[in-house]
Amino acid sequence: MNTRARGAFLTIEGGEGAGKGTILKDLASRLTGAGYRVLETREPGGTPEGLELRQLMLGTKGKVWDSWAELLLMTAARVQHVRRVIEPAIARGEIVISDRFVGSTIAYQGAGQGIPAAEIEDLHHKAVGDLWPDLTVLLDIDPRIGIQRSLARLEQENLDEGRFEAMSLDFHNRVRESFLLQAAAKPGSHAVINAEWPLADVASAVADAAFAWLGKNGKTPTKT
Repeated sequence: MNTRARGAFLTIEGGEGAGKGTILKDLASRLTGAGYRVLETREPGGTPEGLELRQLMLGTKGKVWDSWAELLLMTAARVQHVRRVIEPAIARGEIVISDRFVGSTIAYQGAGQGIPAAEIEDLHHKAVGDLWPDLTVLLDIDPRIGIQRSLARLEQENLDEGRFEAMSLDFHNRVRESFLLQAAAKPGSHAVINAEWPLADVASAVADAAFAWLGKNGKTPTKT
């Protein structure tokens, strides 16, 4: 594939209530305004199959998943997502921005649920090959603040997606630590932003990081 013609794969990661969805839409708008072709997506839920699995995994009503069952369901949703949505868009030269990807699996099912990160990475490689984000933006937030934000949003939007919010603070602290360790291990492909800043400041910092990476790697707008 012509490297210049290839698009890019950006992910927004972070704990509950970090504002990933809001920031993703803001970034997509800025990139589109600058002339990039952008595809917004999320995990799980970027495909019809993924949306059905999202409802199964995030709902609170009587769902008690074994950690490995949860990992395999997440991976099944990801295979559909990568094959049908992400890879074709990147090949078309688009900038794909996903709300969560394998970084969340390493954090939640790995550090949170106790599955070794190496086993998750091996499964990821077997399932979707070497597809990793070109740039991951980590929205870092104190879990105590983030959970309250998330619960308020779920109530406002009348969504039954609070299974992870119901987990212990220790669980969410392990998730946060994993995200930070992942960023520290690969600083060239991560940008850590304080999600407790005012929204406008967070959005500007995320946009600065994304545009800097795109410019550094020769990803110029594909339309005028």
